[in-house]
Amino acid sequence: MKDKKWGEFTISLNKSYLDRELIYQFLHNEAYWSINIPREVVMKSIDESRLVFGLYRGRIDGDFEQVGFARAVTDLSTFAYLCDVFILPQYRGKGLSKWLVETIIWHPDLHDIRKFMLATKDAHSLYERFGFETVESPDLILQRVRKVPY
Repeated sequence: MKDKKWGEFTISLNKSYLDRELIYQFLHNEAYWSINIPREVVMKSIDESRLVFGLYRGRIDGDFEQVGFARAVTDLSTFAYLCDVFILPQYRGKGLSKWLVETIIWHPDLHDIRKFMLATKDAHSLYERFGFETVESPDLILQRVRKVPY
């Protein structure tokens, strides 16, 4: 996927653009799903994920800042899990989360995935507009969760 532009914003898969410190600080301090996550876990998750989406304000070939992030964990054929999606608070309300999710689900390696999953506590309306729905048979879904992982 080429970088996608929308006004002064760009979405890129180029990991060299990522502000890893910003991502770590947000996931460690702000994201309810990963409070206190260790730095080395965040860095490994970025390094080992093939599809990492950075959202930036400004010119990628010039002065820019990261304002959003997401990862898709996938086998590129049958399953994908969307995670670590965030937009910095000062950039919310501008349609950026919708644009980011739309870009991800229409990515050529993800568009035809049979099962695309995510977990959210408070953004159901965002994801439902892109076809995500509650699990039809939750009794079929199992999970293994470490109660205090970090």
